[in-house]
Amino acid sequence: MTVVLKIDFVSDISCPWCAVGLGALQQALARLEPAISASVHFLPFELNPQMGPGGQDMGEHLSHKYGTTAEQQAQSRDHIRRRGAEVGFQFNANGRARIYNTFNAHRLLFWAGELGRAQQLALKHALLVACHRDRQVMDEQNVLVAAAEAAGLDSGEAANILASDRYAQEVRASQAHYRDAGIHAVPAVIVNDRHLISGGQPSAVFEQALQQIAAEMS
Repeated sequence: MTVVLKIDFVSDISCPWCAVGLGALQQALARLEPAISASVHFLPFELNPQMGPGGQDMGEHLSHKYGTTAEQQAQSRDHIRRRGAEVGFQFNANGRARIYNTFNAHRLLFWAGELGRAQQLALKHALLVACHRDRQVMDEQNVLVAAAEAAGLDSGEAANILASDRYAQEVRASQAHYRDAGIHAVPAVIVNDRHLISGGQPSAVFEQALQQIAAEMS
């Protein structure tokens, strides 16, 4: 008998550790099948909700927000790139030039979630690739529409959503819910509305945690 887990993956596409964490979670779930399966839902979290149009230079942003030096940032990029390779995600060797507001990307992800789990996963992956591998301008409508098209979604409908305020209220409400629940960093992987796995953990950590949760359900 298969144990089915509900997994809420709270994250931001601008977060590199979210890409690492997602890849590790997918690896763990692949190893756990068919004994354990999961319904994965992607929920919004903006790391920089006040970021204006055009974004900010990445080095400047990291220095101001975290107090890191250029050397420390380069070391962090190398570490993240290696961790990404372990889970099959390719980061750009030069990192990202700028960081952008991601609210509109979250609106599209909310739409994709209404279409189905597979559609939302495909869009999530396309947005992560556009951001972290291809260094795209993630607050531009044409970039977001192209990601939707790459995910097999209706590009015309994606453009219509971005030209309106559809799903804005839903995204804000979801973010407020998780903020009020104490989520202040991502990725935050919440299993069955009860168990929290924080950060871009290795796949073995996800595998062990999910096995333990599933055993408690038996």
